[in-house]
Amino acid sequence: MKRLLFITCMVMLVAGPVWPRPVSYPGGVTLMQMNDADRNSIHLHYSPTARFSIGYKGELWRDEDWQFHGAQLNYLIKRRNRFASQANLYLKSGLGVAYSDSDALEDETEVAAFTGIAVDWETRRWFAAYENRAYYAGDIESFIGQKARVGIAPYIGGYGQLHTWFILQADHNSEKDDGVIVTPLVRLFKSTYMAEIGVNEDSDLLLNMVVRF
Repeated sequence: MKRLLFITCMVMLVAGPVWPRPVSYPGGVTLMQMNDADRNSIHLHYSPTARFSIGYKGELWRDEDWQFHGAQLNYLIKRRNRFASQANLYLKSGLGVAYSDSDALEDETEVAAFTGIAVDWETRRWFAAYENRAYYAGDIESFIGQKARVGIAPYIGGYGQLHTWFILQADHNSEKDDGVIVTPLVRLFKSTYMAEIGVNEDSDLLLNMVVRF
C-alpha cells in the first residue's frame, strides 16, 4: 500500500508542470527525478531567491523496502565565479517521515532527517562534483552516503544547442558491503531539460531527468 502511495505521488508530480543544481533562479521551479541501483527519488522545489530553495522530497529504497516523504531545504553557501569557471557549495537538508514495508519492520513509521554538503566546479569543458549525506530514520535506517563525479564535454556547444557530457560517478554507502560502485554515464541537456543515463559495474541502470520551468 505504501509503495503504491509513493508511485502515485511520483506520477502526480511528473504530470504537472534544467538544471541538476539544487537552487534555481528567483521564482524558478525545478523537478528532479532520479533512479539508480539503490533508490528511486523525486524532488520538486521552488527557489524564492537565488540563495535557497524548498520543496518536496520522496525516496523509495528498493532493497531495504522503505521510503521517505518530507521537505528538503537547499541553501547556497558560497558561489565563486571566474572568467571561465564557476564553483558552488550547498547545504542540503531534509525532514520528514520514513515508512518501512520490510518483513522485519512492516508498517514501521519513524521521523527521518538528513543533511549534507554538495560542491561542484565546472568550465565549459570539465566538470567535478562531490556530495555527502548523513541520514537518520530511527530503527528503519541510518547511514552516511557519498558520491563523487568527474566529467568532460566532447565538444563545446553553442547557445540553444544540445550539450553532451561523459561522466564517471563513484558511490559509497556506509551500510553496504559492496564498497565503491562506479557508474559511467552520459548527460544530455538542452534549454531547460536534462537527462542522464548510465550502467554501473553490476549492470544496474542509472536514469536521471531534470526539468526547470
